[in-house]
Amino acid sequence: MSNLDPLAQEFVQFAVECGVLRFGEFKTKAGRMSPYFFNAGLFDDGAKLGRLAGFYAQRLLASGMEFDMVFGPAYKGIPLGAALSVELARLGRNVPFAYNRKEAKDHGEGGTLVGAPLKGRVLIVDDVMSAGTATRESIAIIQAAGATPHGVLIALDRQEKATENGQDVPYSAVQFVQRQLGLKVSSIAKLSDLMQYLAGHSGAGLAQAHQQVQAYRERYGVDEG
Repeated sequence: MSNLDPLAQEFVQFAVECGVLRFGEFKTKAGRMSPYFFNAGLFDDGAKLGRLAGFYAQRLLASGMEFDMVFGPAYKGIPLGAALSVELARLGRNVPFAYNRKEAKDHGEGGTLVGAPLKGRVLIVDDVMSAGTATRESIAIIQAAGATPHGVLIALDRQEKATENGQDVPYSAVQFVQRQLGLKVSSIAKLSDLMQYLAGHSGAGLAQAHQQVQAYRERYGVDEG
């Protein structure tokens, strides 16, 4: 077993305790039956969101990823990006923040972008990356504004095969964004971290979940080499 990542292990435990990370049978966007489900929308009060922002900030600063501002794609990325921006300011790194609307506003300031003007190296913040569609949409928005999409920060990397036209492909959405789109991607935790957590907590009624996640990983996991 590889070395444990303390931050990732602490985050997985936090997500389990909050009910954000659940085990059972869940259908994914790709139509797969997954033995686990991560719902960042359940970080649903100030204390949870504040602690989540701390995890994002720690991972971001430890990654060494360079950025000039934060972008939160609608909808889940909006509170995540805002919370991260607040935490970064608390840590002494005050950066601009912006987000988009799904539909253009035809009154007031108008348009689909809200917040600081998009410029420089932009960091996209979201919860998970399933097909990479949201990330590609964010990249298009950022480039259209004349800025540079530079990196992506997510909470959980599922490390599983993406789908193209309904077919599995041998790379994940994260790998596609890194290799084909040229963006750096950092995650607070990965599926491998979740598996290590389950292996160490099988006595807490999670033994079956560990076996099911292992089987899912063997079927849909990607080569990280």
